[in-house]
Amino acid sequence: MIPTNLKCFAWWRRSNTANPPEYQGLDEGLETIARVLADQGTFDGVIGFSQGAAFAAMVASLLEPGRKGSFEYFADMANHESSISSSSAGDPVTGIPFPTSFDKLTHPPFKFAICYSGFIAPGARYRAFYDRPRIQTPVLHVLGSLDGIVEEDRSRMLIGACAGDAEKEGKVIWHPGGHFLPSQRPYLDGAVSFVRECLEKQTVDGLIEEKVEDMEMPF
Repeated sequence: MIPTNLKCFAWWRRSNTANPPEYQGLDEGLETIARVLADQGTFDGVIGFSQGAAFAAMVASLLEPGRKGSFEYFADMANHESSISSSSAGDPVTGIPFPTSFDKLTHPPFKFAICYSGFIAPGARYRAFYDRPRIQTPVLHVLGSLDGIVEEDRSRMLIGACAGDAEKEGKVIWHPGGHFLPSQRPYLDGAVSFVRECLEKQTVDGLIEEKVEDMEMPF
């Protein structure tokens, strides 16, 4: 028997009437994350599953330098001429403003993100998360070949929204299952290797920068 009093939680609820889709409660979810980042950070990275993976990609994007400019660009109606869309009320839709909860946040960009069964937020409202520029944070995508909840096309759109060529760079891992977190050793090893590589790269880059700053310049 399935309990009828289960509490279901989500970072947002998708509107059943808005076209293109609108995520109700997204601002509240972002405010919650912003408080955690401010009060408990600094964090090296983020890992999410399903809606949490989509949210992880959004948060990683918001922490990148210059992302606010992307939101300002797509909030301008003039920049939506090629992909203009309307709400259910017939009003034109532009990008959402940059989240106020992240406006003065000083948390540095994440060093990595891992998205299990992730996807992008579709439509003009959320384009700034993924465009001008694409997400620069290193992202590992772990997908189930039999996933019946998140369609492959939606996950591939998130892959395409990330900088570089994820397939060629080994940042896409497929498992022969459905909509779940794979616990078998090869998939765990893949995630661990990705995190280690990202952290080691950041460490090396930091050491190189420090050494250059410590050099005595002849001018």
